[in-house]
Amino acid sequence: MSTVKQDTRLRDILGTSALRPDGVAKVMGSFSFSSDIWAENMLWGATLRSPHPYARIVSIDTTAALLISGVSAVITAQDVPGKATYGLISADQPVFASEFVRYMGEPVAAVAADHPETCRRALAAIIVNYEVLTPVVDPELAMLATTEQIHPDGNLIRHQKIICGDPHISGDITVEGHYTIGMQDQAFLGLEAAMAFPDSGGNGVELHIATQWLHEDRGQIAACLKLPEDNVRLVLGGVGGAFGAREDISLQVHCCLLALRTGRPIKMQYSREESFFGHVHRHPAKIWMKHHASKEGKIVKVESRMMFDGGAYTSTSPAVLINGITHTQGPYQCDNAVVDGYAVRTNNPPCGAMRGFGVVQACFAHESQMDKLAQACGLSPVEVRLINAMHTGDKLITGQVMESVAPVERCIRETDAIPMPEPLAANANVLELPGGSGRTADRQNIVRGIGWGVSMKNLMYSEGFDDFATARCTLSNGIASLKFATAEVGQGFVTLAPQIARSVLGVDDVVLETSDTQIGSAGSTSASRQTWMSGGAVDGACRLVRERLFEHVGKLHNIDPIRLMIEHTDVIDTIGTFRISVAEATQGITLSETFEHHHRKTEDLDANGQGNCHVAFAFVAHRAVVDVDIELGLVKVVQIATAQDVGRVLNPLSAIGQIEGGIAQGLGLAVMEEIIMDNGRVKNPSFTDYLLPTALDAPSVVAIMIEEPEPQAPLGAKGIGEPPCISVTPAIVAAIRAATGKALSRVPVRPQDICL
Repeated sequence: MSTVKQDTRLRDILGTSALRPDGVAKVMGSFSFSSDIWAENMLWGATLRSPHPYARIVSIDTTAALLISGVSAVITAQDVPGKATYGLISADQPVFASEFVRYMGEPVAAVAADHPETCRRALAAIIVNYEVLTPVVDPELAMLATTEQIHPDGNLIRHQKIICGDPHISGDITVEGHYTIGMQDQAFLGLEAAMAFPDSGGNGVELHIATQWLHEDRGQIAACLKLPEDNVRLVLGGVGGAFGAREDISLQVHCCLLALRTGRPIKMQYSREESFFGHVHRHPAKIWMKHHASKEGKIVKVESRMMFDGGAYTSTSPAVLINGITHTQGPYQCDNAVVDGYAVRTNNPPCGAMRGFGVVQACFAHESQMDKLAQACGLSPVEVRLINAMHTGDKLITGQVMESVAPVERCIRETDAIPMPEPLAANANVLELPGGSGRTADRQNIVRGIGWGVSMKNLMYSEGFDDFATARCTLSNGIASLKFATAEVGQGFVTLAPQIARSVLGVDDVVLETSDTQIGSAGSTSASRQTWMSGGAVDGACRLVRERLFEHVGKLHNIDPIRLMIEHTDVIDTIGTFRISVAEATQGITLSETFEHHHRKTEDLDANGQGNCHVAFAFVAHRAVVDVDIELGLVKVVQIATAQDVGRVLNPLSAIGQIEGGIAQGLGLAVMEEIIMDNGRVKNPSFTDYLLPTALDAPSVVAIMIEEPEPQAPLGAKGIGEPPCISVTPAIVAAIRAATGKALSRVPVRPQDICL
């Protein structure tokens, strides 16, 4: 015990730029991703996929594959012992196709063998006799009563309308447009991979997997294996990015089935091409939108019809649709609305969660509309957005009151105040020009444009979902240990959780235990929710331990625990001179508490789309500056200026990383990223043909983080991950419009859209 105040030293607590604990290992190449897992006596697994987008399976003959030396097992739909289907919202997707294949790449069989090459030969030896059918690939046609129903549940996944205020009211000025959003891939660098270890006797399995939601995976896997959930244990493998694509099952059930069938560890991993078929993508969408406004530019009513192509199976399409239509108004005041939304099955690849989750599609439409409205009213893009900016206390088109801190006006004004980049020099380096090192651009053909985008994004899950996260904190001998099932997919929770513990408990040494299903669920690492939810759980568990620590110290030293507090790394008496380090106070004792954090309840929308369906919202503004070669249709994004509502900055370095990364992903959708479909067939399943932004495409990002703590949030912080990728896309497209004068109603904008 010491009564002398210790020197303050730099500690990695909340508010500091604590470094990632896995950062050095990742840079050095020593970090273990799920594809790096190895086991003695293991076999390799591989999946046979349909070459057709729609076909009837007449027969499957696995005889020849089983005769190949080194092949241990071949499994099909008839080998699934439990539930034959799985799914996040609706269990409508088969583990293996049995009667029909409904998209190109659908799994038909799987093999286990001694080597990947043996697996390839075994897959080639499986004879599948298909009766090829005409695929349904247009969601509008899929809606027609005369169109074949491609799934037993029908072609319509969900229909929802929103009627708010006076549906018949009109405005002095109307603007409308039709908008198309292409299919974007999450394009994570770490491919799908897993290792399954069977229990002796075949009564259970342990799966090491790169995923976003361990407990949800476990529930679906156990049902398909016909095993109690306690007999299916999941351990988080190293995850090389996710962005929504790892929410759905991919190889999990296949890997476990093969392990149980062979009694040996099974390793499965996808190639890049197979990954394009093995996970969901961003929903392509077609949106019609019409705005009614006063002569002064004040929005009177918004009308919209949204069509989301969900592909062959449900995945999260119902929730994506709800996010899209409930964000029709954007971050703007609007008293009247008529919105009609549809999510439809087709024979295109399944679509589901991706960063921005339905709001990306809605935002491209409503921000394109805001620019049309500005032009019609004789206003600037900034003026029209400020006139209509939403505030805390405003009512949404769903009838829900905006209770979140809503600094929309600040986002716009502070973005507008960021200095513009220098004009393009007459003798600019070739790398500064559109086309870069291709040396194709002629300086005289380059025109600069400026564009705006502003958006809001709901946080956490919606429509009555019982969303929660669990964490356990153990404190002993000055060391805190944290246990949770939160999936670290690169967002930085492994950095944040120790910062929380250091701040609450006054310790410096924090150990993160393995993330697995041996503790309660943490929910999914999605919906910008983990800082709020798992952060709240860790904070709650640490606070419970701190209360017990104060009780222990108070009892030993005859001090009322209510007088005690943590100062740096000490427990102190707030009205006396008593001081003891946390390390000394916890010598020889163990304090452990588990906490489950829930957010406030939400509710389903009614038939007219009314209800408190969302928890909270975050806001952001983007201003894009682009240079366009109007002859060749090439675009270089020069600068993105942004001001984002973050509530409270918990780690500045992590926050700016999320902002810059999200902007890069939104840039990709704006000008290059698209899965090209041709009658249900994917034409570009490779990083050669599916174009991604590189470091040379990355613009200068000037970011301001607006800190107005969110009262609902346990740490005052809002999720940062999704807003950066939402309104940056329409901002870039608006800038291209400004430079070219072209209407540009689809993304990504292609060179031919500009120059032809």
